Amino acid sequence: MKPQILAAALLFATTGTASAFDLPPEVQAPEYTGTIAAASGWYIRGDLGYNASSSAGKPSWKNYNSATDTYSSDTFDSARLEGDYSLSAGFGYQFNDFLRSDLTVDYFKSNFSGNSSTDSRCSSLQNGGTGCAFTHKQALAVLDVMANGYIDLGTYWGLTPYLGAGAGIANIDWGDQHVSKHCTSGTSGCNNWVKYNAKDYAGVESWRFAYALMAGVSYDIATNYKLDFGYRYSDIAGGDMFDWSKGESSKGASGVKGTDNGFGRHEIRVGLRMTGW
Repeated sequence: MKPQILAAALLFATTGTASAFDLPPEVQAPEYTGTIAAASGWYIRGDLGYNASSSAGKPSWKNYNSATDTYSSDTFDSARLEGDYSLSAGFGYQFNDFLRSDLTVDYFKSNFSGNSSTDSRCSSLQNGGTGCAFTHKQALAVLDVMANGYIDLGTYWGLTPYLGAGAGIANIDWGDQHVSKHCTSGTSGCNNWVKYNAKDYAGVESWRFAYALMAGVSYDIATNYKLDFGYRYSDIAGGDMFDWSKGESSKGASGVKGTDNGFGRHEIRVGLRMTGW
């Protein structure tokens, strides 16, 4: 039996050695040495917005008849706001993985252009039976302060989608409005290239209620830094737009001559948030 036992021992040793050579070398997993941003804490933010679309509504303006001490109102036939970019800055607090809030200040400038018309003549020099068309141009600057709340919907592959809403106040600073007018043909023809009595009306500054709705996604680009891509709709309540001329005021006109009925903006935004302190 001794030769058989010796042969079996040699076969076992040879098989074990071959198996050891066949196995790949053991590899140790690298140790993670980075830091993970805290799920709560203060943050600051800055955003650049592009105005994809805006609505100026249907502003209106009044005429004053000093002989009868009465007013008549005309609505703009068309109204448009132009102005592409906005700037925003703010600070906030991340309460947990899903809830945060911030206070933001937004600023943008725009140019208003509009058209309106009446059946009355522009000037006594016109022939009877003609109407009058008005072209309105006015600059606008808006500064709004809003308190916002957000719900983060979880993080997937470094991306965190969110929904948000905000409310606050907006300072609307209308510049002077320049109005030019020309006749329009009615029952008799007119030369609509002739401009009549162009006037400037002093713009009005006011504070109004504003709100916003937001949606977007943030991405962790580095420890404590998040890149934010989002959509924001903001709506500002209507109010005073421009005042009476000195001549109209001296005849007894009171209140304001022109009002807007508010306007909304649809913006695409990109921003940066620094978190975790």
